[in-house]
Amino acid sequence: MMDIKLCYDAFRRRKEKFGGIYFFTEPIFMPIDPDLIKCILSKDFSYFLGHGFTFNEKYDPLAAHLFNLEGEKWRKMRLKLSPTFTSGKMKYMFKTLLDCGVPMIDHVNDLCEKGEQVDIKEILACYTTDIIGSCAFGLECDSFKDPNAEFRRNGREALTVTFSDLLMRFLTFWAPSLPKYLPIKYLRSDIEKFFITAVKQILYYRRTNKVKRNDFIQLFIELQDKAEVEGTDGFTLNEIAAQAFVFFLAGFETSSTTMTFCLHELAFNQDIQDKLREEIRETYKQTNGEFTYDAIMGMKYMDKVLDETLRKYPPVPILNRVCSSDYTIPNTDIILPKGTKVFISALGIHRDEEYYPDPIKFDPERFNDENKATRPNYTFLPFGEGPRICIGLRFGLMQAKTGLAMLLNNYKVLPTRNEQYNLYLDPGTFILSKKGALMLSMEKIPN
Repeated sequence: MMDIKLCYDAFRRRKEKFGGIYFFTEPIFMPIDPDLIKCILSKDFSYFLGHGFTFNEKYDPLAAHLFNLEGEKWRKMRLKLSPTFTSGKMKYMFKTLLDCGVPMIDHVNDLCEKGEQVDIKEILACYTTDIIGSCAFGLECDSFKDPNAEFRRNGREALTVTFSDLLMRFLTFWAPSLPKYLPIKYLRSDIEKFFITAVKQILYYRRTNKVKRNDFIQLFIELQDKAEVEGTDGFTLNEIAAQAFVFFLAGFETSSTTMTFCLHELAFNQDIQDKLREEIRETYKQTNGEFTYDAIMGMKYMDKVLDETLRKYPPVPILNRVCSSDYTIPNTDIILPKGTKVFISALGIHRDEEYYPDPIKFDPERFNDENKATRPNYTFLPFGEGPRICIGLRFGLMQAKTGLAMLLNNYKVLPTRNEQYNLYLDPGTFILSKKGALMLSMEKIPN
């Protein structure tokens, strides 16, 4: 990901609107100009329908999720799932997020009383695991009580990238047709079995006992019931499991890393932390000592702080597309052949000095209305853009805002003596993440 950013920087220095690189023998097209990026992601979306990840649904059923689907299958699935992520449905799940925050606060309290430093990356991983386990799979995970609980363990292993994983990704990137002919799987069979079995059991239990909960599984049950009444196609077990699985992947990794990076920055920028805490506490006071969905989502300075975090640390540093039919680059006679892979460096754009002066500085005021108006469109892409923009962005933001509000309402976050400001990013992950633990000091502050 850093190599792709270096390529972006090199093309920018040469004032190119686009460029090309090779991944071994595979040519990659890199759009640089925001107007061209707009064409690829939105205006000419019909030429760039998919991400280019190939899989064999027969051998790898959990890979058949919204992120990987293309064409008509993607359109139908997106249409079915879109009602799941409205603001109304988010309100429906909000209480679950607050409930999952209570054991997190209790755990941090215990560490503070012992005078121990906090691995904030691990704590937020447990928090988001409990949320996704509850909202996507209907499971009570209790990750703080048992870090090796079954869901936490399988989730952690599903996200662990091994050498064989990297080799598999390279082979399928270089030869996309391989999964059509070989029984290639991106997930170990035991982990796949765990997630599919979990969904099967919870669906059976809910229907048998007529149990309803404010979660993702309940929304699928309601969609199934609606399909039966209307006589339309519903979801198979594997389809539900695949969507629940990607909900886990996207909701866990992006939210936990965003909160981790945010708290790291706030530890080194106490004035920003104090200003954000003032807004949080004022909101808490106005809602009579209990956060509400509308209050959490209505915090304006929180929005700026999170946007600046997402700018400096975009969860997906490279947005990839594949050309689905021959495409003529606007204002040129250059044709991108069908099958050409496209890399958009979100990290490069977000740290481009023309759009964001002094890009390493953490400055939430970049996102006040006046400053936002000076930047071209398509220079802020933390969730992608266009028809394939992240469907769960509302849920991810709600999760991050709730976790940050609960922590900063109770604790002051400080850097540890050994933690450096500039972080070493993990080069082996698809999602932008710090390599290893991230240690912070947290001081309990009076209510």
